[in-house]
Amino acid sequence: MLIPARMSEAEEQRWVTVMLDKLAAQESRGVLGDRELTERAERLAEQYFGGRARPSSVRWVTNQNTRWGSCTPSEGSIRLSHRLQGMPEYVVDYVLCHELAHLLVPGHGPRFWRLLEAYPRTERARGYLEGVVAAGRLPHPPAAREE
Repeated sequence: MLIPARMSEAEEQRWVTVMLDKLAAQESRGVLGDRELTERAERLAEQYFGGRARPSSVRWVTNQNTRWGSCTPSEGSIRLSHRLQGMPEYVVDYVLCHELAHLLVPGHGPRFWRLLEAYPRTERARGYLEGVVAAGRLPHPPAAREE
């Protein structure tokens, strides 16, 4: 956990407690397994693409550190970065919809974006992900204080 060096010990302890509570709440909600992720993708495909986008497999992967998801249309396979785990559901749903849309339209041209407009939280989710990327580029605070 990164915290500003200017925080007092009391502020630091309070902040650590708050963040640990948030992490525990997130973990108690559980992370979707690959089977649940596939079922979720199938529901989204039905709801937003009339069932036309049919993935053969949907799974979490740990080797995507620069992408949120990827799709191989010829195989019907979708992979989501493990970095999405714990993010709001609408963000995971957006990435699933994005990859589902690639099963129908391989590139990122106008037809692809028109298709993705079916998911109502596209812009909000994209903004969230852009914020995550931007936060990752911020300079890190100095190393932890020594007692």
